[in-house]
Amino acid sequence: MFEKLSDFDFKKFRDLIYNESGIHFTEVNRPILESRLKERLKKGSHSSLDEYYKLITKNDDELKTLLDAVTTNLTSFFRNSIQFYALETGVLEELKNIKKEKIIRVWSAGCSTGEEPYTIAMVLKEKLGESWKIEIIASDISFNVLMKAKEGFYAKNKVAGIPPEYLKKYMIELQDGYQIKDEIKKLIRFDYHNLKYDSGLKNFDVIFCRNVIIYFDQKGQEEVVNRFYNAMNELSYLFIGHSESLFGMNTRFLFTKIGEACLYMKKEGKYSGK
Repeated sequence: MFEKLSDFDFKKFRDLIYNESGIHFTEVNRPILESRLKERLKKGSHSSLDEYYKLITKNDDELKTLLDAVTTNLTSFFRNSIQFYALETGVLEELKNIKKEKIIRVWSAGCSTGEEPYTIAMVLKEKLGESWKIEIIASDISFNVLMKAKEGFYAKNKVAGIPPEYLKKYMIELQDGYQIKDEIKKLIRFDYHNLKYDSGLKNFDVIFCRNVIIYFDQKGQEEVVNRFYNAMNELSYLFIGHSESLFGMNTRFLFTKIGEACLYMKKEGKYSGK
């Protein structure tokens, strides 16, 4: 077991992770990579970093496990509430006015343990009613968090951010926590996806990708954001983390504000002049 990650090994693993996922480790977050590698060596009983490196270059499952381990999955229900207020009062009202078909498609990219897509589903169900078809894709690079998300069960301390009326209406209280009701679960399809690559998904009205692109360098950020742009409808909206920005990027998104929330808009075709 190594005590400290050498510069050579840091560069080797950093470059492999970047090439496979777009996740960019700097000197600032080097300790995170070091601690995750120690965990993987300990769990797999590998004798050296060289042995483990050879393994992940040949074994896709172990590589995905490492990528899973190096990502941070901090999330909560109704996180950054001003963005969900913007979704309710601005975005959904605009989409209801311009869409010919009552279908709304949303992508929660980097969905972690599911709090974000379930929040989106509850808001859309509440605000659009039964007359709209709601399709939500929720993706992540971590199989572990996707399994947790699909289960839809949360300890009582995890549901603190949910408005009481939503909690009562869309979740079932159990002895040790809360279970998402099937009427909400059926609106979401959870799937594995690495944002370094094109998902092949199209026609989204809204994309949430919050606190994810901070793990990419500028080139990787631009590639991800521009793939989002190409996957969205002519008039659509992108939400990113409150500490993130597209400033200085080569992208066609338009900056906008709804209330206190900062977000980005795609406005093309017949909507470009409005």
